[in-house]
Amino acid sequence: MFTGFIIMFRETLEAALIVGIVLSFLVKTDRSEYKRIVFIGIFAGLATSIFGAFLFNKLAGGFSGRNEELFEGITMISGAILLTTMILWMMNQENIAGDLENRVAAEVSKTHKTGLFFLVFISILREGIESVIFLAAARFASTGNNIFGAVLGIIAAVFLGFLIFVTSVKLSIRKFFSITNIVLILFAAGLIAHGVHELQEAHIIPQLVDQVWDINPAVNSDGSYPALHEKGYVGSILKGLLGYNGNPSLIEILGYISYIMIIAAVWGKKKVAFRKVAV
Repeated sequence: MFTGFIIMFRETLEAALIVGIVLSFLVKTDRSEYKRIVFIGIFAGLATSIFGAFLFNKLAGGFSGRNEELFEGITMISGAILLTTMILWMMNQENIAGDLENRVAAEVSKTHKTGLFFLVFISILREGIESVIFLAAARFASTGNNIFGAVLGIIAAVFLGFLIFVTSVKLSIRKFFSITNIVLILFAAGLIAHGVHELQEAHIIPQLVDQVWDINPAVNSDGSYPALHEKGYVGSILKGLLGYNGNPSLIEILGYISYIMIIAAVWGKKKVAFRKVAV
């Protein structure tokens, strides 16, 4: 549930901030007549995202056996790659609001209503498609109720977005994304490991060492799983959020560690470059 909450809270808030910045700029520049175009773009993006989610779920439900393992493995690794590109993109943004306002100003000054529509439409659609892939990957990687968490995440993000733009509540966007980036990096590392596991099950990637260790507690006498088992209450949360696995293969471990090391190195270089520019 917590995984779904984090994913949808982040994605929805990102979309809410984009829409809020666009609408605030239109109000500040006395171009309220363009609001209708923004709302049309929002609804079109949401409708297309829902349709895409329907198609994706229909496709996902059509596989079984080895094809299902292959599809799940590819989805999880694709989700990790997409998450990584989103995180790296956010690291490069120094002034998201200013850049977006400049793009809106360019479209409005040229009376390009179509351009403004597609700016909002593509922004909403991107967040929607990302959400579909991330939630599907999270569902494959864990057994938690991510749908309930996702709904709570959407509600919380919409509420926070309302507070930011309608009241005087201030939020450090950079700090918020920096904190959630850390959580999403760990989630993406887990997707890499789980994706590798599924591709090993499909015999696409060799096993080498099937289990490096097995720290899963023994199943209870009534057949239920202890809390710290990877299928138990606590273990399943850690599995979905951080990629926890009580009995990983060697390549799963190597994939998880390699991903963390690469992202940490890239993040470190970005911080050094930012400090040099600030000086």
